[in-house]
Amino acid sequence: MYTVTINQRDREPGDRVPQLLRALDRATPDIPFSRTVGDEVQAVFSMPEQAVDVGLAAMRSDACGGVRWNVGIGVGPLSEPLPSEMQDVTGLGLVYSRRAVERAQHIKDEAAIAVDGPDRALASEAAAVLRLLALTVARRTTAEWRVLELLTPGVRGQQKAVAEALGITAQAVSKAIARAHWNEEFDARPAAAHLLRLMVEAR
Repeated sequence: MYTVTINQRDREPGDRVPQLLRALDRATPDIPFSRTVGDEVQAVFSMPEQAVDVGLAAMRSDACGGVRWNVGIGVGPLSEPLPSEMQDVTGLGLVYSRRAVERAQHIKDEAAIAVDGPDRALASEAAAVLRLLALTVARRTTAEWRVLELLTPGVRGQQKAVAEALGITAQAVSKAIARAHWNEEFDARPAAAHLLRLMVEAR
């Protein structure tokens, strides 16, 4: 299982957990996100791709309350049967997630995402890939996000429709996609998920 812990990195603006939860409402965790303590939320996923999606979504501060977040992904078993609420979850996966988010809190740049699990080498590799992806996501401009929000990964021929919807040229759309490294991000996401899955298989 993949336990995701997220807590607020920027404290001065006040509690932004409600905005974070709204930004993550498309996620489909096995155990839903809930506030566990203070400005922290947690959820459990059975698929690594879902954990990657959520971790990277939290890197987008403009959609998550205008603040930055620390993300910890813990890979490991949880006590079964799984409960319906996070407050009842126990197991090593939860411990690893807690360690990971604590490590993320010490990261200096905006890509505050970390991974922990029984295989520390694989955890470091997964975290390295996720941090590169997180830097890409976190550094996008509002103008780039206006374009990217209208795109669907893997679908060809979208740029003209996006340009018409935004009232800009197709060339401007193409430049925004290139600057944002959007295609490269989605090409690399499976690598991060694969490394997380290997951590489960290595146990």
